[in-house]
Amino acid sequence: MMFAENQIYLASRSPRRRELLRQIGVKFNLLLMRETLGRPVDIDEQPLVDETPTDYIYRIVQFKANEGWKRILQRKFQPLPLLVADTIVTLDGCILGKPKDIAQAEEMLKTLSGRSHQVLTAIGVGIKDKIQVRLSTSTVQFREISDREIRKYVAQNNCLDKAGAYAIQGMAAAFIVKISGSYSGIMGLPLYETAQLLEEAGIVLFP
Repeated sequence: MMFAENQIYLASRSPRRRELLRQIGVKFNLLLMRETLGRPVDIDEQPLVDETPTDYIYRIVQFKANEGWKRILQRKFQPLPLLVADTIVTLDGCILGKPKDIAQAEEMLKTLSGRSHQVLTAIGVGIKDKIQVRLSTSTVQFREISDREIRKYVAQNNCLDKAGAYAIQGMAAAFIVKISGSYSGIMGLPLYETAQLLEEAGIVLFP
């Protein structure tokens, strides 16, 4: 199916994902899961007992896609492909989500210091109940980070809305020794997999 408008819905508040979509020329309309920040969270992102990171992120993306389509139908929006995504950081099989406060952000960075961790970003693209999901897995190696550097980083950056308490495109780049995988995937939207899914959904990237 081809879409004359060649546009999609993006169900994400992340400015990084918007920037990445613009980078590959994708036109999008924001689909906010919550109209106001004061409303309760629509999606419970707590991992289930004994749930693996891969199972967790697939479940969250599928749930976001289903909830997104509910919003589209409720608001009687034009049916266009919907893009959802979720990013998590994992270390030793444990999920490091978004820190709840500054203290937890500092603790996460101390845990990541001097070690390699994985960044998983899953994306889902589809129409109604036909949702295709792809997963991008990258490995990031941090150098040893001093307590002073961690305190300064957390004080000068908004860490509370970022998985693992850091953003690769910011000051934390100075902590990174090596990356194996997708830079854009670590940012929150793997462009290779995204382009594949959008083309399969009828979006023309190079009209």
